[in-house]
Amino acid sequence: MPGLALPVAGRGSAAGSTSTGSRGLSLPGKEFSWRQRMLRAVQRQSCLPRGSWMQLHLSLPGSRVTRGVYLCAASVPGAASSYFLRKILHASSISLPRGSVRYQGGSQDHFVRPSPSRHGMSHLRNVASSDAIKKHQKSLSAWFSHQPNEERQFGPSFSLDAVHVDPVIQESSLEEILKPLPDLTIQNQLQQPCSQVISLQNLFDVDACGRQVKNVVLYGPVGTGKSTLIKKMVVDWCHGRLPRFELVIPFSCEDLSHSRAPISLRHLITKKYQHLRDVVPMLGASNLKVLFILNGLEHLNLDFRLAGTELCCDPNEPVPPSAIVVNLLRKYLLPEASIIVTTRPSVVRRIPGKYVGRYAKICGFSDTNLQKLYFQMRLSQPGCSGEDSAGSSSGEQENLLEMLSRNLERHNQIAAACFLPSYCWLVCATLHFLYFTRTVPPSQTLTGIYTSFLRLNFSGEVLDSTDPTNISMMNYVAKTVGKLAYEGVMSRKTCFSEDDLQQCFEVEMKTESELNLLEVFRSDVFRFFLTPCVQPGKEHTFVFTIPAMQEYLAALYVVLGEKKTLAQRVGKELSEIIGKVSEDVAVVLSVISKVLPLRFLPVLFNLLKIFPRYFSRLSGKDRDAIAHTMAEELFKEEDYNNDDVLDQINFSILGVEGPMCHPDEAPDDEVFELFPIFMGGILSRRNRAILEQLGCSIKNLAAFEIAKAMKKTVIRNSRKGLPPSELMDYLFFLHEFQNERFTAEAIRSLRTVNLSSVKMTPLKCSVLASVMGTICHEVEELNLTSCNLDTSSLRILFPVLLRCKALHLQLNSLGSDACKEIRDLLLHDKCVVSNLRLANNPVGEQGARYLAEALAGNRSLTHLSLLHTALGNQGTEVIAQHLAKNQHLQELNLGYNSLTDTAALHVVEVAKKHATLDKVHLYFNDISEDGKRALHSLRMDRDGVRALVFLTAGTDVSDYWSSILNVVQRNLPFWDRERVRQHLALLLQDLESSRRQTANPWRKAKFLRVESEVKKMLGKLQHGTL
Repeated sequence: MPGLALPVAGRGSAAGSTSTGSRGLSLPGKEFSWRQRMLRAVQRQSCLPRGSWMQLHLSLPGSRVTRGVYLCAASVPGAASSYFLRKILHASSISLPRGSVRYQGGSQDHFVRPSPSRHGMSHLRNVASSDAIKKHQKSLSAWFSHQPNEERQFGPSFSLDAVHVDPVIQESSLEEILKPLPDLTIQNQLQQPCSQVISLQNLFDVDACGRQVKNVVLYGPVGTGKSTLIKKMVVDWCHGRLPRFELVIPFSCEDLSHSRAPISLRHLITKKYQHLRDVVPMLGASNLKVLFILNGLEHLNLDFRLAGTELCCDPNEPVPPSAIVVNLLRKYLLPEASIIVTTRPSVVRRIPGKYVGRYAKICGFSDTNLQKLYFQMRLSQPGCSGEDSAGSSSGEQENLLEMLSRNLERHNQIAAACFLPSYCWLVCATLHFLYFTRTVPPSQTLTGIYTSFLRLNFSGEVLDSTDPTNISMMNYVAKTVGKLAYEGVMSRKTCFSEDDLQQCFEVEMKTESELNLLEVFRSDVFRFFLTPCVQPGKEHTFVFTIPAMQEYLAALYVVLGEKKTLAQRVGKELSEIIGKVSEDVAVVLSVISKVLPLRFLPVLFNLLKIFPRYFSRLSGKDRDAIAHTMAEELFKEEDYNNDDVLDQINFSILGVEGPMCHPDEAPDDEVFELFPIFMGGILSRRNRAILEQLGCSIKNLAAFEIAKAMKKTVIRNSRKGLPPSELMDYLFFLHEFQNERFTAEAIRSLRTVNLSSVKMTPLKCSVLASVMGTICHEVEELNLTSCNLDTSSLRILFPVLLRCKALHLQLNSLGSDACKEIRDLLLHDKCVVSNLRLANNPVGEQGARYLAEALAGNRSLTHLSLLHTALGNQGTEVIAQHLAKNQHLQELNLGYNSLTDTAALHVVEVAKKHATLDKVHLYFNDISEDGKRALHSLRMDRDGVRALVFLTAGTDVSDYWSSILNVVQRNLPFWDRERVRQHLALLLQDLESSRRQTANPWRKAKFLRVESEVKKMLGKLQHGTL
């Protein structure tokens, strides 16, 4: 990621930043200048505590000058001298005369015994330097191991050192860099030649000619992982995994670009790394193996000409930071130091080839095995799911990895996208959001993930530091790629030809600067957003690397107000100009009007003010147009039969299991349902703040006016009946918009929420609970039939379920644990549930016990359906025992629960004594003829209860025969067909028997009609057409 941040330890101390003033010496001979540098290297004061200072007079052979060297005499010297300090003190033939040592303290000089040997000084210096480098390593490790907020979602155990996967690095050459840009094909991006691959550890090995490499240029487009690789390199050195170098000093070129004041190299190092103030004097005076890391060289406008940047070999000489970088690369400053530079491809050619020992190109994850390894390390981290149930979370993580691996193998377009490590990160972040979000409200938004993703890659990035416009990279992308994305959304296409690209990028190019910016964009950024299509027959077209990115950039293009006609653009410019000069004109006219009372001057002044006011009204119309576009795209009727957008995103990453068309085959009609949702998400305060950092400013007034216009369009359209998937999209839109006042007004009009057959993942449950929680009004009906709910889903939705009068939870595989949550729901003092349907759930006997407890204490429930819930006789007996304590239930459905005569009659006996219960459903149970006759004898006026068992009521047709058959027809796909066939045969026999017992022709006709319906249903069942 760009923008490598470095720790700033504060200003360096005087001892670490002040030179010895050696420039004033004019001594002949090259030998002295060399020795002079050696002396300067050991002339710094050490910061060891509680030491006594000694001054050693070094008599240099061939010199008349005696220099003073200050050492700190520690009470306990180090056990052994370090390797690099031994080099410093033994590399030359300098001898230390014994009689030249004296003590300095106070105002008098006290002579002490001379040092026994120069090894004592080496030991003392070793203690200070080794401690300083250890502190430096500890500081760098802490800083570079620190992850941004976006990484915290992957769990507390996530760290760069633990889950890093090195991208492929390919050795390159200047000739390859200077070649024209190749055709962007998948063959050029994947399967790089293995013979040219080089590892990070071998970048400084000798080249093909046997020469030692000192300068390495590591380059690659945006998103290939340059900065992350450098972070890992620093962390490896801190942990001893990069033994080639004894000292690593990283610099952020973005940080250096903000400073213009001259500064010396030594002062610069101690300013950034205060711990090194005792080591800095040794730089250049020994064979210390030092590595300078210059990350993001594109931020510096370097000039390698002698006329542009003077030569500088003195690390104490203050020069601009760019001059320090140039002279380091020239090897004129610290020639023995190694340097690694990271930059974008367009900047590489600015560095003269004679200063580069090796070019290395980062090729990303060109091998799908690297992609799989990255996903496995990211998504299988302990605590990644944030749930207490480690077992289920681990299984879900393994399932995700398996599906993702299969989709990578069969879907070349996804493999092409994950060629960039940045997009692998985006895939992991999106999957984590989809599968492991369980908080209410959700801690993130999908728009926020995409915005943060762009910040990680483009924060602080300028397209071309040499261009006077200094346009931010993201701003340029929003205007150009955003235009292409928007036109694709409007024309419903995802593949773009060369002509399409020229229309968006080149048609308005008029100046040399614009053409240069376009060239830089093609070299550094184009591959990040657009990639060649792998669909057969469309190899020469381009698609967005991640499909959802097209909709995000299209939304950003619209919200930024870039969708303007030529007249609107000219009008805006004129309005800004006139607005700026209107105040000055007002002052001038007021003065003139006092001297020359001309009547036309006030008129002229008012005319000048009319245009900005008129244009502001037109811009208000633009806000209405944005809101209208949002509403039109959000409620498209042709999208009513599609899956909700969250499922669409999930399928695009993991694929669709089971029979399907080829994944690279485009559908007949492209779907862009994320486009309006991203428009709403971009308008949220947090995303606007991040986009402001990227150079894409959305004013508060503009966001307010758009939200105001949306009330007229979006909320009005939402009041129409929406299909379940579209309603889920609308709720997700409100969540992404992050405007609580707007959401409350929108939800206030939703009295009925039908989400049947929508797969309610934990994320969707969190979204529903968060959006519905903005207000406290009661919900007339919440339909969650066949939504794959489980215990955790009910727990998330608990506050919403409390406020629902009619609650449909059929077909959700809710077992005994879920019934425990339902018991707590019904016993809550704020529960208003009056109609609860739990049909076709495996409630069982234990679940029946929880529900029986709920019935005993609940005061709101009037209708309870336990149809086909595997209660059995024992479960039904438990419910019957607790019914007496309930005073409000009016209808109870116990059909299709394998009840026998005893349990059925017991329930009816309890119902007869119940104050309000007047209807019990008992059809499709194992009731004998005797039980049937006993239940037939029940009369409402006498017993106070109706038992719905058969389609007949004595010698007449039951008033509820159509309801019973409708229940059978609706639930047939989920019931045992053979058992249903047997029960229908029994019903038919009962109808025929009752018809023969009646002589009333009208009743006979009714029997024949019902028999006809049952026979028709049996026929369809046998032929498999029902």
